[in-house]
Amino acid sequence: MWRVARFAASNLRRSSQRRLFSTAAIPGPCIVHKRGADILHDPWFNKDTGFPLTERDRLGLRGLLPPRVISFEQQYDRFMESYRSLEKNTKGQPYGVVSLAKWRILNRLHDRNETLYYRVLIDNIKDFAPIIYTPTVGLVCQNYSGLFRRPRGMYFSARDKGEMMSMIYNWPGQQVDMIVLTDGSRILGLGDLGVQGIGIPIGKLDMYVAAAGINPQRILPVMLDIGTNNQKLLEDPLYLGLRQPRLEGEEYLSIVDEFMEAVHSRWPKAIVQFEDFQMKWAFETLQRYRKRFCMFNDDIQGTAGVALAGLLGTVRAQGQPLSDFVNQKIVVVGAGSAGLGVLNMAIQALSRISGNNEMAVKNHCYLLDKDGLVTKERKNIDPAAAPFAKDLKDVEGLREGASVLEVVKTLKPHVLLGLSGVGGIFNEEVLKAMRESDSPKPAIFAMSNPTMNAECTAADAFKHAGPNIVFGSGSPFENVDLGNGKVGHVNQANNMYLFPGIGLGTLLSGARIITDGMLQAAAECLASYMTDEEIQKGILYPSIDCIRHITANVGAAVLRAAVVEDLAEGHCDVGPRELKHMSEEETVAYVMQNMWFPIYSPLVHEK
Repeated sequence: MWRVARFAASNLRRSSQRRLFSTAAIPGPCIVHKRGADILHDPWFNKDTGFPLTERDRLGLRGLLPPRVISFEQQYDRFMESYRSLEKNTKGQPYGVVSLAKWRILNRLHDRNETLYYRVLIDNIKDFAPIIYTPTVGLVCQNYSGLFRRPRGMYFSARDKGEMMSMIYNWPGQQVDMIVLTDGSRILGLGDLGVQGIGIPIGKLDMYVAAAGINPQRILPVMLDIGTNNQKLLEDPLYLGLRQPRLEGEEYLSIVDEFMEAVHSRWPKAIVQFEDFQMKWAFETLQRYRKRFCMFNDDIQGTAGVALAGLLGTVRAQGQPLSDFVNQKIVVVGAGSAGLGVLNMAIQALSRISGNNEMAVKNHCYLLDKDGLVTKERKNIDPAAAPFAKDLKDVEGLREGASVLEVVKTLKPHVLLGLSGVGGIFNEEVLKAMRESDSPKPAIFAMSNPTMNAECTAADAFKHAGPNIVFGSGSPFENVDLGNGKVGHVNQANNMYLFPGIGLGTLLSGARIITDGMLQAAAECLASYMTDEEIQKGILYPSIDCIRHITANVGAAVLRAAVVEDLAEGHCDVGPRELKHMSEEETVAYVMQNMWFPIYSPLVHEK
């Protein structure tokens, strides 16, 4: 049952909010079946110069490494010194050059020593998330064929039809808990990047490890290559994917069906996160699989949850009770999978809070696509957008296809939310029109990625819409100096606040499916995380520095929702009975205890 968010955060959440998980128990020995150079070439087992002399003897490493043993902490400091030196040496160079240089140095560490890589990532998540995730990951995907050095993850193509059930056993890991899957058809706001979209699953799973403590030996990034319609890629001699147009219709679905059956044949409880599928396939596959497999679509459901948390926070920032949420006029610009996902979840939340039926609630929500305001008068309307089409007689003063500016001027919305992928669509005129909003503290969310696709910048929003707004974005922007000691806070409405907790909570619950109730519990938890004092300053989301603690709370909320819905089957030695009798605090502690943390394990060779 969905509960109204409790905006006073619990003592447990607040007292340990800044905990960085920098300590961990001494790990037990790890059995390896390799010796000598084979260990040094395996990034999971490799410790570089950190192998103690006893391990060098028993693993056949004597003479293969410099004689001096360097501690984990010294290796950490040495890498960070190299990274800071890179920052200094590239200062003033173009953004793309600097970002790719930073990605390369991190990627080289990832290729060589996974334990050190993830420790560096966890401890510096605020600095490194924009490099391994949004926004640099978009740049990496655009250049992936040229950047490719070492294979990571698995690739299933249209040519593998009929072979996937055997192919899945080529993956060396005995157990996989988390899979992120893309077909490369809609990478961020960059469109069809084909096989180069593999950078998205890799980046997302790095966030799963850093934020949720998913064991990196139990993750699997997957590219489903069914062709590309990007002519530039088809003509690129370096392109690594199939050189054919994308499959469509039943041919396409048969490939995805075969992959899903193969994955769940080998790993029945693996969670599959669908990522960056074009809209028609995003909704189709979500409805096709969500009741059969443990899966969710982050673009539809994750984005919607983060946006919902922001919308709930906006009501609080206005000093209104949560019940006032039903009176908010919400304009969504962008009718793709993310925009429609936000509307669907917002309407569900509004109807439950207010007790009204969904049809009545929809009257407060407006949708625009590339052709303007979506109305029932439009011909050939997309079936997914049809439920949100307005009757013109209910929107006095507006016409079919009305522009963003016309809609904002006429409706004076409380919330303007962009998921259009069109950079700068919230121009000066649109932002100035938001000054006339019916809300004393209007909200502007420019959520498209990467940065060049953001509907507006934070600086322009505060400059033209005024200092008394709440601002959210998909990509990172700096806070804005408003003068007189005042700050315009930028809220990065990033899916990283939710998807790691959704995955971790589902995994630990043992649930076989992910329900709307579990997703809404995640959004509710995120909305309740901030204090009233922070909300009044316009801060809707917590600092990325706290991402592990945020994820622990979100994961616990998802787990409890699974228990309430009688879906929890338990995980490892903890059964459904034990989960059912855990208190809220005990559930959070249980989630924290099951987070992997990177520390060198003693290695023991076994033939």
